[in-house]
Amino acid sequence: MHLQGEFMMWLMRVEAEFREMPGMQLTETQMQRLWGFDRPTCDAVVQTLVTRGVLRETPTHRYALGTPGR
Repeated sequence: MHLQGEFMMWLMRVEAEFREMPGMQLTETQMQRLWGFDRPTCDAVVQTLVTRGVLRETPTHRYALGTPGR
């Protein structure tokens, strides 16, 4: 699988996990451990999903499912 395809796979997997457990809130460090990401990969996945409105950052610097309707 090429790099772009692998990145898309991670985007879909992370989004699916958050949608499966809507109350889940994770820090970037927790996501790195859970999915085995290195820091740059985690940053890229999180920022892409935040930009798309899939995730949002909470005031406590955790990431949660984005607000519906965004």
